[in-house]
Amino acid sequence: MDLDFLRAHPGQLPVFIKHQRIRETPVPGGSICNAQRLTLDDGSSIFCKSLDDPPAGFFATEAAGLRWLQEAGTVQVPSVIAELPAMLALEWIEHGEATPDGASSLGRQLAAMHRAGAPSFGAAWPGFIGTAPLPNDPSDGPWGPWFAERRLLPFLRTSIDNGALTGSDVADVERVIAGISSYGGDEPPSRIHGDLWPGNVLWDRSGAGWLVDPAAHGGHRETDLALLGLWGGAPHHDRIMAAYREAWPLADGWQDRVALHRLYLLLVHTALFGAAYRESVRSTLRAL
Repeated sequence: MDLDFLRAHPGQLPVFIKHQRIRETPVPGGSICNAQRLTLDDGSSIFCKSLDDPPAGFFATEAAGLRWLQEAGTVQVPSVIAELPAMLALEWIEHGEATPDGASSLGRQLAAMHRAGAPSFGAAWPGFIGTAPLPNDPSDGPWGPWFAERRLLPFLRTSIDNGALTGSDVADVERVIAGISSYGGDEPPSRIHGDLWPGNVLWDRSGAGWLVDPAAHGGHRETDLALLGLWGGAPHHDRIMAAYREAWPLADGWQDRVALHRLYLLLVHTALFGAAYRESVRSTLRAL
């Protein structure tokens, strides 16, 4: 079992794992999937993530998003080696530390990826963020109402159903949704990662950034940039933003919309993980 054989026969991967023909090393960090480094007979490694009884199309969606981002030829994205219903195998990235130059390069690459554009808001494939469905029905926009309907409302509803938010919290989110057009920022759809919090950027041995775990779709470029600043921010975040804005300046008022874009991912967290993220939603609403 070497990498060339695996690329030609991806369906054989579970068989070789089951019969212990591949060395397995657990990889930490995954909150939903089981993650492993698989070492093949030729000494090469691949990254493998798996999930027992995943939602239909779960890994196919991730693979489609990775390929779509990679098609832009801008940001480094790991290649898909094997895509199976309960498993996804990707090119292995040797982990390193971010460097200032690597961060600046990532900023320019993100600008180029976003400029590659998308035919519409949403995507041609059904979406997931974590294990939660992400409504990707294509839409011509405008961006604000699309973002409210497809990115805020679904996760608000789930957060109501699971009791993660109080009635007052819900009313505040509903006020944001009702006034969505007042925030401005309408732009044509960009090609975005869609879940670009700092943990979804891997830094290799050279200090360069790679994008992983996308919820890729046509969306607003400010969403990716806003999420990169969450939870302490990506390493050298100021360098990323400066290089991005030099390559492609942001529209007026972008700073005022950062909290709006972050509200989407924080509602995803209350939908998936419950009231532990309630205060993060509240502080974001106060900022809005």
